Amino acid sequence: MQKYVFIKYNPEYRAFFTSEKKEIAKTLGSTAKIEHVGSTAIPGLGGKGILDIVVGVSKSKLAEAKNKLEEAGYEFREKASYPERLFFRIDYPYKNRKRRIHIHLTKFNGQDWKEIIGFRDYLLKHPDAVEQYVKIKKEGVKKALGDGEKYRKHKEEFIQNILKKVLS
Repeated sequence: MQKYVFIKYNPEYRAFFTSEKKEIAKTLGSTAKIEHVGSTAIPGLGGKGILDIVVGVSKSKLAEAKNKLEEAGYEFREKASYPERLFFRIDYPYKNRKRRIHIHLTKFNGQDWKEIIGFRDYLLKHPDAVEQYVKIKKEGVKKALGDGEKYRKHKEEFIQNILKKVLS
């Protein structure tokens, strides 16, 4: 799977999310909050084509949820995780290629949760920001040449500016 490409938004993303949400809910139970985030959650945005899902649980349930996700086949990625957010991925075969899903496990209603959901909700309400973000993401792909750190750095100022609006 080639990283850091720009793929046009696909309406199938919603169905992929709905299907995966059911699996995660089966694994973690009804107390887990499960939300579709990232580029695939924003009609018209586009990006890497990876489905991002944020899962919120109480702080006391983080370790238990981590273990359950791993038991269910989600690969824990310690390198991509940090104390406020544990990162997992899983790949499924889909039309002769991989369908990748990223799970971001965090404390429900914690700072990380609020930033992720706030950013998504802002983009859903501001089509002009989506257009701007498409441009930034396309530029980032060209400049980064597959380097994830460069790609994220290129988007950072835009994201931080939106988070200031959302969290103030």
